[in-house]
Amino acid sequence: MSNFLSVENLTCNYGEMVLFENISFGVSEGQKVALIARNGAGKTSLFNIITGYATANDGIVSFRKGIEVGYLAQEPELNPEHTIIEELFNSRSEVAQTVKLYEAALDEGRTDDLSELAEKMDRLNAWDYENRIHQIFGHLKIHHLNQKINELSGGQRKRVALAKVLIGEPDFLFLDEPTNHLDLSMIEWLEQYLGKSRSTLLMITHDRYFLDRVCNHIIEIDNQSLYQYQGNYSYYLEKREERIASKSLEIEKARNLMKKEQDWMSRQPQARGTKAKYRIDAFYDLKDVAGQKLDNRDMDLTIKGARLGNKILEIYNVSKGYDQLKLITDFSYKFMPGEKIGIIGQNGTGKTTFLKLITGALAPDKGRVEIGETVVMGYYKQEGLVIDDDKRVIDVITDIADNISLGEGQSMSATQFLRHFLFPSEMHYSLVRKLSGGERKRLHLMTVLMKNPNFLILDEPTNDLDIFTLGVLEDYLKRFAGCVIVVSHDRFFMDNVVDHVFAFQGDGVMKDFPGNYTEYTVQRAKLEKQAQVQKPAQVTKKPEPVKAAVRKLTYKEKQEIEQIEKEMTQLEKEKTTINAQLSLGTLNSEELVKHSNRIGEVMSRLDDLEMRWLELSEIGQ
Repeated sequence: MSNFLSVENLTCNYGEMVLFENISFGVSEGQKVALIARNGAGKTSLFNIITGYATANDGIVSFRKGIEVGYLAQEPELNPEHTIIEELFNSRSEVAQTVKLYEAALDEGRTDDLSELAEKMDRLNAWDYENRIHQIFGHLKIHHLNQKINELSGGQRKRVALAKVLIGEPDFLFLDEPTNHLDLSMIEWLEQYLGKSRSTLLMITHDRYFLDRVCNHIIEIDNQSLYQYQGNYSYYLEKREERIASKSLEIEKARNLMKKEQDWMSRQPQARGTKAKYRIDAFYDLKDVAGQKLDNRDMDLTIKGARLGNKILEIYNVSKGYDQLKLITDFSYKFMPGEKIGIIGQNGTGKTTFLKLITGALAPDKGRVEIGETVVMGYYKQEGLVIDDDKRVIDVITDIADNISLGEGQSMSATQFLRHFLFPSEMHYSLVRKLSGGERKRLHLMTVLMKNPNFLILDEPTNDLDIFTLGVLEDYLKRFAGCVIVVSHDRFFMDNVVDHVFAFQGDGVMKDFPGNYTEYTVQRAKLEKQAQVQKPAQVTKKPEPVKAAVRKLTYKEKQEIEQIEKEMTQLEKEKTTINAQLSLGTLNSEELVKHSNRIGEVMSRLDDLEMRWLELSEIGQ
């Protein structure tokens, strides 16, 4: 495989703070690489240097000549005056520009240009491209293509930026937190899309299932150095533990040996003999090793929540909607001590509205919400902490309290509390605007926990937090004696924390399911599969229990496979015929429009048939 990217002896620092020093690595064609590091260690800075948005203090970055690079930034820059369609086709890709010109010629009825452009569309296989971009739009729920960028929410802009990068089909993809602002169905689609893509990939993400299923190489920045692991996330975890254990043993041995050598150095004059000089040099090398520190500190979340009484939160027949949009219909639930509930559902189905109802920020249209007298709510909001960027970090904490209660008579000062959350003393008087996205999130989490809540509401807590902090937060929530409600698109986080799921299914429907996210999706898939194969006449019969063994195809399903194969053959022939006619350049404007629309319908139908054929084939294996 050829080398797509070479990074040699790269160093980056901001004043006295060194992010990384003399790091080198390469990315080969076809590799799917994940970059992992703690918040503030320089992941995004490294991305910006590689892609040319920032400058390193030293080192060389070089790409293979002739490759196309696509970059999804954590905060993408889009032209606010563009419409969505203008921004999406603002790519340098020849295919994208051709489709854009073809669409414009169609709208304006320029027949002479259409003939030439249709030939070019055929040569570039742009008909497939046009259909593919509409599929990407559908999966990322990008609609109203004439809407202006400045009218979109932050999440919508991130999805438009992601679609723009994907439809360009670059040779090398750089993705910085691509799963932020995507719902679960979008994340699962993107996971499959990137897994099948031929593009080389370098990615930052906190989604550990995503990492495990997409990436085959891990790069970690730790203590200003770089480590590489040839494998997925599970392999990385195993080998990282081995590396840390080995390094700890090496440092411990060096420290023990140095005591002996230190005695010798104290007694020995600075002899000029070769043997003594060699031992002196070796002593200083040993001292360097023994002086190393493994900065593997994690936050120590030991804050106790206030006592929780018998009555916690009770919801009675609550309904909420806006005009014709139903979000919640006749929902009732009584919370029990220690419950940890995950809320899932597509964007716009009412998850955040539900949180506002139970916190009293919104009133229900019908029903009532009752909160127990002992309940102390801590609400971690998705939009983060709204504070003045020119405020100092220490002031954010002291504005709430100078001393923070940890429960059971223990407390901490504001400076101790900041160090507890891995904000070193030199950062206490830094301005908030100098913090990384993950550090801001960690500061927000501190302001929530320092109030000693016994009912935690976490709306997308995993966005921008590094993998190591997420692990600590998971452990804390599992030990937390109070109630927890989590809205998250991080499937790994949900599986580790929640024991109950509220599934928002749209049109006001909320399903209550006992179990974590994976257990919910497995059960849902079983029910959907049963619903597809069960005939109406069989409803009166007692259904057979679902068996773990793979069943055989029914006679009807065998017939369906044969019919699908026949239809796919016919559609492939039609597709070839239409492409041939389009490439002739003899069609008038009306015929070009008709054939362009039909090729899209054919491609879409072929994709649907292929998916169904694969489903039936898996049953018959």
